[in-house]
Amino acid sequence: MDQPNQNITLHIEGMDCANCASGITKSLQKNGMENVHVDFATGEAVFYIKNKSTLQSAIKGIQSLGYKVIDSKLKEENEGKMSSIEKRFYFTLPFTIVLFFSHMIFSHEFVLNQPFVQLTLCLPVFTIGLMQFGKSAFGSVKIGIPNMDVLIFIGSSAAFIYSIIGMYLYDAHETHNYLFFETTATIITLVLLGNVLEHRSVKQTTTAIKDLSALNVNTAKIVGLQFGKEVITEINYKDIPVGAILQVNSGDKIPVDGEIISGEASVDEAMLTGESMPSEKTIADKVIGGTILMNGNFRMRAERVGNDTTLSKIIDLVKKAQQAKPNIQKLGDKISAIFVPVVLGISILTFCISYFAFDITLKDAMMRSIAVLVISCPCAMGLATPTAVMVGIGRAAKRGILIKGGNTLEEFAQIKHIIFDKTGTLTTGEFKIKNIVCYNSTEQEVKEILFQLEQHSSHPIAKSIVKELQNTNPTIIFSNANEEKGLGVSAVDTNKNEYKVGSYKIAKELTKDESHNVYVIKNNALIATVDLEDEIKANVKESIQALKMQGIKSTLLSGDSFAKCDAFAKKVGIDKVFAEQSPEQKLTAVELMNSQTPTAMVGDGINDAPALAKARVGISLGNATQVAIQSAQIILLKNNDLSSLAEAHLISKHTLITIKQNLFWAFFYNVVAIPIAALGFLNPMFGALAMAFSDVIVIGNSIRLKTKKLK
Repeated sequence: MDQPNQNITLHIEGMDCANCASGITKSLQKNGMENVHVDFATGEAVFYIKNKSTLQSAIKGIQSLGYKVIDSKLKEENEGKMSSIEKRFYFTLPFTIVLFFSHMIFSHEFVLNQPFVQLTLCLPVFTIGLMQFGKSAFGSVKIGIPNMDVLIFIGSSAAFIYSIIGMYLYDAHETHNYLFFETTATIITLVLLGNVLEHRSVKQTTTAIKDLSALNVNTAKIVGLQFGKEVITEINYKDIPVGAILQVNSGDKIPVDGEIISGEASVDEAMLTGESMPSEKTIADKVIGGTILMNGNFRMRAERVGNDTTLSKIIDLVKKAQQAKPNIQKLGDKISAIFVPVVLGISILTFCISYFAFDITLKDAMMRSIAVLVISCPCAMGLATPTAVMVGIGRAAKRGILIKGGNTLEEFAQIKHIIFDKTGTLTTGEFKIKNIVCYNSTEQEVKEILFQLEQHSSHPIAKSIVKELQNTNPTIIFSNANEEKGLGVSAVDTNKNEYKVGSYKIAKELTKDESHNVYVIKNNALIATVDLEDEIKANVKESIQALKMQGIKSTLLSGDSFAKCDAFAKKVGIDKVFAEQSPEQKLTAVELMNSQTPTAMVGDGINDAPALAKARVGISLGNATQVAIQSAQIILLKNNDLSSLAEAHLISKHTLITIKQNLFWAFFYNVVAIPIAALGFLNPMFGALAMAFSDVIVIGNSIRLKTKKLK
């Protein structure tokens, strides 16, 4: 039975411009595919299919346009091998070199200048041109979206046909003036060269996906029983079942997500979180597939395997993010869609004006017309945005920042105001003892009481106190410890002294001061009060300052008391405070601030999900990965360090700058080059060379973003 709405990814060879992608998109939609996204930069078509039986007709539709569909297995096998476009280029190159240099020898008697010899040398190159550009050009015209191959096909064919006619219409002394076989061969070969360079350059923009995919292991060590004895055997990564017990040793990559059941180790999680320091892991700690065990060894229980692992979901998120188009790309797409018909019109107009209005020779008029065709480059416009987006999102992913799409990059680059939740976002959610005030007791005694009694409570404050006082050496022996929810914990020592530790509710008959977090009572007398404060995450103050340097204002939005929020905001350098806010009030505040200036919100991705959705850009931390991925546009995988927030903004800003630079170059190139070609100042062969390198310049500028210093 067919599975409804299956997500399909096809790998397609032969796409070389945005119009190629548009043509394939239209073909797939015509065959009933939904949510179609075709990216000519990566050579992938992603879509949903209702009935898998229609997949073959969709593939045939793509192939009828002149493109080749290859399966992922074949793509992996051919990775690193010479591509079909490279093979065609190297095949045509010798013929073109001979034709090009023979043309420089002006002797009509020279054997390589004989018409039939030149035709023989040109024919293999022209045949490759028909295979590479002709079928694609015809298919694109048939569906009403002419692509760049139309321009190349018409330009090279015009020179070829003109040369054939010249062979038969003119005598031996005049024929050489009408032979442009070398022009045909050079145009085809140089455009193939451009495609080869483009193909290799685009690979450089997609290395983030490859780097992340390389983290996956091929095999794992599974623990089992054989004839009643424990044995460890190797198992394929794809065959690991949920619940399997795996052995991981020093130097191994952790195969899947799971929980440590024995042993301890230091784990390098830098590739996924950007965190440079190894993380210490022991029993009951969670580990992530793809991270590296630096020291120690352990056994783990597999919890998420295959496509459900954190690494797989991150790879999928980055892939989808690189497909999402920013709004700025719409301009390039609109121009690319009408570009080819406009260039064809300019080419025809160039010929007509040159030949009929200015009495320029037929040969020169035709050369000008061909030069207009081959100098034009819609590819550069099509490549301007996706290549920059791929590099920007890839760079962010390597730094532990997941950005959902080019539109998010564009939005975040324009943000002028960021709202912060407090607990769990700017603080760790754990509490530190700020102050202990003792009455008729010692601080050591109070700490002993707190440490022993709070062990019997599951309240977050109790857990934090126990963790902070774990090095305490108790001398008091307690019994009959009992927790009352909402009040605290009570116990009795060996001398029958009664103790209570809890909130103000247990001490309201003993004091009117309700400003403290914890009260300690012995034999119905208040012996101590304890003040706590949230532990601030690393680099919060530095991150707020870095954002200020980038012109971004900050606001604290919290349900906590105004006094606490105000003191906290002053401590870390936040500009404005909204305190004592209910979830509904938070939503209203976010909506109001967002209407006044482009605003992002940073939250922990759990209780802040509605507010994150209301902001222009929602930013969540990775400790609630599933909720974060659903509710936010940016996920910071460094849970306890906000330094990546300022870096995310810089990456977004510089990606947008790169896109604008690329679009400027693409537009400027065509605006300047087409008139030069039309006026006869550009030979078609040099036009083809310039066109080939215009793509490489745009891609090169995008690749520069990989290592560009951000400030």
